[in-house]
Amino acid sequence: MNYKVIDKETYYRKGVFRHFSEDCKCSASMTARLDVTDLVRYSRETGTKFYINFLYLLSKVLNSREDYRMGYLWQTDELVCYDVINPTQYVFHEDTETFTLVYTKYDADHEKFHAAALADLEAAKNTREYGLDAANHPNWFDASFIPWLSYDSLHLELPDGYLHFAPIVNWGKYREENGRLLMPVTVRLNHAVADGFLIANVFRLLEQEIESFIRRQPGGQPHA
Repeated sequence: MNYKVIDKETYYRKGVFRHFSEDCKCSASMTARLDVTDLVRYSRETGTKFYINFLYLLSKVLNSREDYRMGYLWQTDELVCYDVINPTQYVFHEDTETFTLVYTKYDADHEKFHAAALADLEAAKNTREYGLDAANHPNWFDASFIPWLSYDSLHLELPDGYLHFAPIVNWGKYREENGRLLMPVTVRLNHAVADGFLIANVFRLLEQEIESFIRRQPGGQPHA
């Protein structure tokens, strides 16, 4: 785990950061529907997991810009930017209706990431422990799939005054609308390090990465 310390006096969001980390501590979230028709088709045709393919693209997007890799070291009151952030997945146990956290390292190589994420998920199925280990995983972001509902909105509350800068992303079940498969995705970021533009930008980048990913595959032209 490597990071650089951000100089708060020269930070390009200096005024906004001070206001939303001292005067008005809060986060912001947005929910939008992404067209995942071509990614679902690709996953079916290749025998890969749609969930992991989306998780890979989400991780790629969140690692593409420093604003999404920010962290806060409360011990030293330092604002930092990690070199890389990794996804925290979840396994749902049907028998106990509980979850186990799954720490998976991001790899820019899709095949390596897919294999590792799948192996991590399978290993987690053998335990019923929650598995939270935040102290040893400071540069992990929360990625949670809600497969039971194609929801319209979702809001996650964090304690007042808790400077949690890692992204929190949820997504639900996709559903067909006018011949396309649309999936609700919710992105939450701390307002001290992100505004509406940066949150909306995650959706824009996801759309671009999905299209680019499909085009790079053999015969992977997106369908009209």
